Amino acid sequence: MYGSTAALRAVVFDMGGVLMTFDGLFFAQQYTDSDEDAHLLADAYFGRREWSLLDAGVIAVPTMERIAQAHLPERLHPNLHACAAEWQRYSRPIEPTNRLALRLKDEGLKVYLLSNASTEIDKQLDHCPAYQVMDGRVVSGFERLMKPDPAIYTLLCDRYGLDPASCLFIDDNQDNCRGAEVAGMRAFHFTGDADALAAFIDGLPR
Repeated sequence: MYGSTAALRAVVFDMGGVLMTFDGLFFAQQYTDSDEDAHLLADAYFGRREWSLLDAGVIAVPTMERIAQAHLPERLHPNLHACAAEWQRYSRPIEPTNRLALRLKDEGLKVYLLSNASTEIDKQLDHCPAYQVMDGRVVSGFERLMKPDPAIYTLLCDRYGLDPASCLFIDDNQDNCRGAEVAGMRAFHFTGDADALAAFIDGLPR
């Protein structure tokens, strides 16, 4: 919760942990029969450092799957394949923040998405209520830029004609919030309290 005194014109939401759930262990549990196997699958696919390369657009899902295969017993390879293809169906909307985004849109603010995510993001966004009314998006996997690099926030503003000082960025990662500040935005570090977020936004000048 930082930054400028300019009138608020646009609110920029992160996706995972803000608008949609992201829980690798829960996703893996949908494709395995035991907690032990679920942990193995979650660690091999969602928990590896190479996951950031997927979000960066450097590798594709089949490559990430092959990396995970090397860290799993062969008996779990079919489970991995199914999980890699469709885990997004188990990512659920975080209802309070979706309601807030819809309200802000109704109140005349612009609403955008800025997410570190792969090029398969639409498999999550197709059941994200807030996304259906958004004015635009920037996704790292398509741009080959990632938060917290200030360049990705600047890209969003340039693409949609936004003054960074008139934007509020919301993310569950504090480093990403700091990147937004460097780019000239206000930022709110979201820790799960949608009421606190709403109160903060309502207290900003418009």
